[in-house]
Amino acid sequence: MEAEAAISRPKSYAASNREIIRVLFKPSVVYVVSLLIVISMLLWGVYSWYMQIRWGMGVDGMNQASFWGVYIVTFVFWIGIGHAGTLISAILFLVRSRWRTGVYRASEAMTVFAVMTAAMFPLIHLGRVWQLYWMFPYPNQRQIWVNFKSPLMWDVFAISTYFTISLVFFYVGLLPDMAVVRDHASGFTKRVYNMFCLGWRGTSRQWHHYMAAYGFFAAFAAPLVLSVHSVVSWDFAMAHTPGWHSTIFPPYFVAGAIFSGCAMVLTLTIPMSRIFGWKDYINVWHFENLAKMCLLTSAILSYAYVMEYFTAWYSQNAAEWEIFRWRVTGELAWAFYLMVFCNCVVPLLFYFKRVRTSLPALFVISIVINVGMWMERFNIIVSSTAHSFDPNMWRMYSPTIIEIGILVGSVGWFMMWFLLFSKTLPAVAITEVKEMVAPPVKGSLEAA
Repeated sequence: MEAEAAISRPKSYAASNREIIRVLFKPSVVYVVSLLIVISMLLWGVYSWYMQIRWGMGVDGMNQASFWGVYIVTFVFWIGIGHAGTLISAILFLVRSRWRTGVYRASEAMTVFAVMTAAMFPLIHLGRVWQLYWMFPYPNQRQIWVNFKSPLMWDVFAISTYFTISLVFFYVGLLPDMAVVRDHASGFTKRVYNMFCLGWRGTSRQWHHYMAAYGFFAAFAAPLVLSVHSVVSWDFAMAHTPGWHSTIFPPYFVAGAIFSGCAMVLTLTIPMSRIFGWKDYINVWHFENLAKMCLLTSAILSYAYVMEYFTAWYSQNAAEWEIFRWRVTGELAWAFYLMVFCNCVVPLLFYFKRVRTSLPALFVISIVINVGMWMERFNIIVSSTAHSFDPNMWRMYSPTIIEIGILVGSVGWFMMWFLLFSKTLPAVAITEVKEMVAPPVKGSLEAA
């Protein structure tokens, strides 16, 4: 409570409305430059995908052994990024954690955009994207149905379910804030926001139904944090490939998803709070708690890394032990050591309060963590396929410029949506930050 008492607080209800809404529809030079950069990244990715569609899957670096390369690595990475949004928004809402207030709206948006980004990679990996309809179980005259035993189908259902619930949860939470924007807008903008806020007037009856619906969707969305990424982990754990066939994968993947997601929230909200001047709404109190979440999940991941090696050694399975030995001594050992450094060593700095309360340090460490989490997926996927059972099939995998372009394009796609969101919708929950404001005094001008 001491940290909470020391933070800057909003001055009044009216000031909260003005300061959060004033940044909407007013792009600054920094914003325009950032948007142009991410659009350029996206165009590189689109061109790379076009070249793959035109020339076939042979333009990527996936060979006969490493048939899952950068595409599936990045798919798992973006699915993981989306989990912190549900954690911060739903689970912390259910336990009434107050520090979620300033960052949960941005984390919810991050969830929706990260799942949108992840959903592209099964299509990219599919190759013949025009035959997408084969992936959906729809009635047809041929009586041909999808293979529900395929991990690809599990991902289709996991992504569609998670995206639907996350989008509805995000939209329901936006209703009161869109009404505030509507009341401060005019002309065509006012009509658009009035349509999307569904006639919100803030009556007692509306608030009663709103809180009931929001609580229901929070309780419904919370189990998805565990279920969706567990499904993704089963894509690997159900295979007999050395290094994958492990019961530790579901909790291991869930902890890693929350770890990378919290780091991405730091990466996005630290610049946003400084650029928009929202130090009263997103500040060190929120960032320090996110750093503590990263520290906790980093410890869980470090334990999982150790237990992976212990179970491989204890199993006395020669193929299993060989893949783990090769990860630390073979040609891809650099990926393993970079993963350990970024995910296990660097987060230990969060034990120091001076680091947890330093915005430059938090921003740099959050980027390092996300690099480490991408390398973790690379280490799991590529090393196991490149060094599997048959020594005759051992191949070294290296991504091509096409795969790198699609990876960069996915980052541009994600950042483009987040930048557009920050200028069209309140990135801080106006109605919830007012809970930390002293009630207005009767007759005060600020109460208006």
